[in-house]
Amino acid sequence: MREPSFSVGIEEEYLLADQESRDLITFVPPLPPEMLSRCERLLEGRVAPEFLQCQIEVGTRVSGSIGEARDDLAHLRGTVAEVAGEHGLGLIAASTHPFARWSRQEHTPEERYDMLAQDMQGVARRLLIGGMHVRVGLDDDALRIDLMNQCSYTLPHWRALSASSPFWEGRDTGLESYRIALWNELPRTGIPPAFDSVGEYELEVEVRVRTGVIEDGTKPWWDVRPSARFPALEMRICDDREALRRVVDRL
Repeated sequence: MREPSFSVGIEEEYLLADQESRDLITFVPPLPPEMLSRCERLLEGRVAPEFLQCQIEVGTRVSGSIGEARDDLAHLRGTVAEVAGEHGLGLIAASTHPFARWSRQEHTPEERYDMLAQDMQGVARRLLIGGMHVRVGLDDDALRIDLMNQCSYTLPHWRALSASSPFWEGRDTGLESYRIALWNELPRTGIPPAFDSVGEYELEVEVRVRTGVIEDGTKPWWDVRPSARFPALEMRICDDREALRRVVDRL
């Protein structure tokens, strides 16, 4: 078997807040078009709007190491923060905002987000959360499924190490990771089932598509899953980017 590339790619979602009030932006449209277009030029398209209009997402290039990915991510985050500052806005690189009201937010008018809002209704409208996805390059399909089964055991540990979203709408929820409580209201989330083979996984996705449960292979939202777009395994469990960085720095 050829040794996997173990390349790394990271996506981060940020919340945009007014620098004076510290509350999330709610003006229409919340994300200034000139801000997004400037970020796209500076970052060569590695930035995009997200589900809610008060969010923005960045994605690193495929990196050969954690250090390289971290440097790329720092550049992305710093650039977006600088451009946002020109509009009186600041980035919140956290999974939940401590006091913002989800009911004041609107989703981004794009087809995939329109479908999500239509299908999930109130559950989707409450998703005022930021996320991070880490992809590790694994070229072998069978190995990707095997490692997904194995690393599922470690998912609760990663959640505990990164938990950092205790507040919601101005209250202490009593949970260290309230983001997970919100996210798990959606279907097809949490720890994935174990699969004996690539074929079994592909059949699972195919059956869900044919029966109209999902549109494609990107819709299983498990805490770890094979990427539908890249030959990679995607980790989606960690609560907060800064917390994960501290964990990785200790490894």
